[in-house]
Amino acid sequence: MASNHKLSAARPVSRGGIGLAGRPASGIRPPSGNIRVATGMPPGTARPGSRGGAIGTGGVLSSQIKVADRPVTQQGLSGMKTGIKGPQRQILDKSYYLGLLRSKISELTSEMNKLQKEIEMYNQENSVYLSYEKRAEILAIEIKEFQGQLADYNMLVDKLNTNTEMEEVMNDYNMLKAQNDRETQSMDIIFTERQAKEKQIRSVEEDIEQEKQAADDIIKNMPPEKQVKYIEMKTTNEKLLQELDTLQQQLDLLNIKKESLEAEIAPSQVKQEAVLLYEKLYELESHRDQMTAEDKSMGSPMEERERLLKQVKEDNQEIASMERQLTDIKEKINQFNEEIRQLDMDLEEHQVIWEEVS
Repeated sequence: MASNHKLSAARPVSRGGIGLAGRPASGIRPPSGNIRVATGMPPGTARPGSRGGAIGTGGVLSSQIKVADRPVTQQGLSGMKTGIKGPQRQILDKSYYLGLLRSKISELTSEMNKLQKEIEMYNQENSVYLSYEKRAEILAIEIKEFQGQLADYNMLVDKLNTNTEMEEVMNDYNMLKAQNDRETQSMDIIFTERQAKEKQIRSVEEDIEQEKQAADDIIKNMPPEKQVKYIEMKTTNEKLLQELDTLQQQLDLLNIKKESLEAEIAPSQVKQEAVLLYEKLYELESHRDQMTAEDKSMGSPMEERERLLKQVKEDNQEIASMERQLTDIKEKINQFNEEIRQLDMDLEEHQVIWEEVS
């Protein structure tokens, strides 16, 4: 017993730093005036007895031990575990997915059947609606016919109530019949003219298409340079047409404005005289600008003299050339007249000889 007690007394303490005798704890240092705090861990959070723990002057037994700082072991308390709700399939094999796929297919099939029934119902309703619509059109035509017959019967009843003679009724009938015949002939003429116009329009459209085709063929047969030039000219033409439309619209607006201004100044004699004076002033200013431009274009007197002399020389040369041409033409005319006279004489001689022979 003594030996056992001796061995237990000589056994070193654990890293917790708690022991009764023997070697001092490895985590305990002699108390000093300054307490060193372990790096990377706030003071007071380390486990008691560790190397980073804070030790007071009261020794190991006086250190405060916090149970919350001790990690929970396997035998300690732990959080509550939630139980599994009901039995679940542990292995999702092929049969599971096949069953799931069959259920989805059955749902889709039922939905498709439902939609098909709705489509058939809508088609039946649509066909019934179309038949009702056709029936309504036929009934509307019949109603119009019956309304016309009713109007005729009402007119006949009015004639009978007013004691109208049969001759008057027949005269009205003949007059209406003649009027209907004239209108029928007029409608036939209009219909014939319409057919002729439509035929003429179709012919013109065909001619236009042929001309377009011929123009396209000509463009295709052109050299590439001319095709490029044609495209550029076509683009320029389209731009000019657009500008022309814009300017035409502006001109129409100005004409409307002019008409409104003329209507505004028509009642006032003073405004009319002012307009005439403005027009005369504009003409005088235009004439002044023209004379100013001519004055600027004119040179000195010597230059004008030289220009006139040069113009006279050119005119004289042109006159001399024209006189020579006129002389040549006269000579040719005389020559042709001489030839004609000679031919006439030959013709007369041949006629005389022919008469003598005959």
